[in-house]
Amino acid sequence: MSFKFFDKLSQDFSELFNDKREYNVVIEVDNEENKKSFTAHSVVLRYRSSYFDKELENVTTNENLIKTIIKPNISAQIFEIILKRWMFFLSFWNPTFFKLKNDFSELFNDKREYNVVIEVDNEENKKSFTAHSVVLRYRSSYFDKELENVTTNENLIKTIIKPNISAQIFEIILKYIYGGIVDIENSDTKTIYELMVNANELELEELSVKLESYLIESKSSWLRTHFSLIYHSIFDSNEFKGLKKFYNDIIAKHPNLIFESEDFTSLQETALISILQRDDLKVKEIKIWDYVIKWGIAQNPTLPTNSEECSKENFEALKITLQRCLPLIRYFHIPDEDIWEKVKPYKKILEKQLWNDLIQHHMSPNKPVKSIVLPERTFSTPELPSRVNEPFSTIINNGEHVAELSSWIDRKITTYSLSNIPYEFQLILRGSRDGFRPKTFWEMCIGHAGTIVLAKVAGTDEIVGGYNPLAWDNSTNNTYIETNDSFIFSLKNGNIQKSILSRVINRSYALAYHNSNNQNTDGPWFGNCEFMMQSKVSDFTQDKLCWCDYDPGYNTHYEKPIRTTNEKFSIVDYEVFKIIKKH
Repeated sequence: MSFKFFDKLSQDFSELFNDKREYNVVIEVDNEENKKSFTAHSVVLRYRSSYFDKELENVTTNENLIKTIIKPNISAQIFEIILKRWMFFLSFWNPTFFKLKNDFSELFNDKREYNVVIEVDNEENKKSFTAHSVVLRYRSSYFDKELENVTTNENLIKTIIKPNISAQIFEIILKYIYGGIVDIENSDTKTIYELMVNANELELEELSVKLESYLIESKSSWLRTHFSLIYHSIFDSNEFKGLKKFYNDIIAKHPNLIFESEDFTSLQETALISILQRDDLKVKEIKIWDYVIKWGIAQNPTLPTNSEECSKENFEALKITLQRCLPLIRYFHIPDEDIWEKVKPYKKILEKQLWNDLIQHHMSPNKPVKSIVLPERTFSTPELPSRVNEPFSTIINNGEHVAELSSWIDRKITTYSLSNIPYEFQLILRGSRDGFRPKTFWEMCIGHAGTIVLAKVAGTDEIVGGYNPLAWDNSTNNTYIETNDSFIFSLKNGNIQKSILSRVINRSYALAYHNSNNQNTDGPWFGNCEFMMQSKVSDFTQDKLCWCDYDPGYNTHYEKPIRTTNEKFSIVDYEVFKIIKKH
């Protein structure tokens, strides 16, 4: 997948014609009577004209580092047209001595006349890129401002340091700046997301908006899976309106995704406000009140969680924290009994007029009030809907299987009763929904810790899988990961009468994480092939390369095999669940 942005590229460089900053070439044209001088930038002239490329090699600079080219045989009128229309505007024209090029992409790898060095990535992966200030200024308003504030060294080079941008992503960005083309064919979704964020930071709006649209239109499943991470991050910026609407539309239908998440209280105020503004938020108003109070208290760690223990100063601090949220609650649509039980204990954070109006509304519902009455939220059922409108699993049941797996996670000798299961299984990935490419696993599961992988073996009743207490990471270099708490298993199902649990016994080889070169073929991998998923055709259902090694021999890293055969297999479906402790 490649995006091409030639129109914007052309527009940016056409504005350069009238700019006198950083010019380093003067071109004198016409005869004595009509002589006229034009200023230009050598880096532009070189890459728009093979004539000037050769000419500039033979001209020396003066004391101000300016080169002068004299062309008395060209009239000022004609040269202005050439310079304005064809030198500084990308075109396919080929005037007499100008062999014009379609873009500046060749300049990306050219080290001549660079005057900017950009250092990116952290210390371990630090990389430097050379660039030309005249190009950076006209492609990015961020660099235009940044270059004003950076001083040159003794070699007249300016250095900009951006340790928060990876070298891989910045190389894509720099190629876009020079050539107007972005190739994301071999980039995983996380990289595309980070590219969008960094493009926005560097004020490359055209690129950022295009990538945002691409993610929404083509990677919605990945966006839903990484809901918490992305939703929290995008509200740090005033941009990403499309993504904000995408997520708020989901929250309106499934508010428990955000309100019941573990990191709800770390939500930015702007994000919370955008949710509270929704008329179609499918949750009872008194629950919204509870969530807002919970969020407000969390922003003030010293506040008591019990309103009876709050001082006047505590209430004042909470009121200040929630001053933008409180006006968005639909108080007059909260049942009276909830007003007295839930709202009254915090009445000191409300405006006195509002509280008086609530009392009056309780006593005389038809009597007008002075406070603003917001419309009731519209939703079809009073209960919180389920997270997604799809089956819990296509592989296991939400009873006996979940109880058994939960018991293994907690190392219980006996299995939890169905009424006492302490975990919620949150679906991250389903092959039949999200696809069976190995790389999809790494794209959708990266960063998730405490996950169970389940696979339904084709042609049998077998359900095999593994538990990883650590976060999946796709940035490693084919590394074994250490843990004492992983395990692999086979679940009873159909003709399989007994489940098999096999805990890790060699912690140094508990799991294998693969680098980007192997993620096109290798999925989750436990031990030395004791449970692994692999496909050479990028589809786990097509070739029989998944394996639960029956006789690993001296390389045994788990207690025992989980299958009774050493044959490799394909799968019917597979799922990855995140294990979340119930409150």
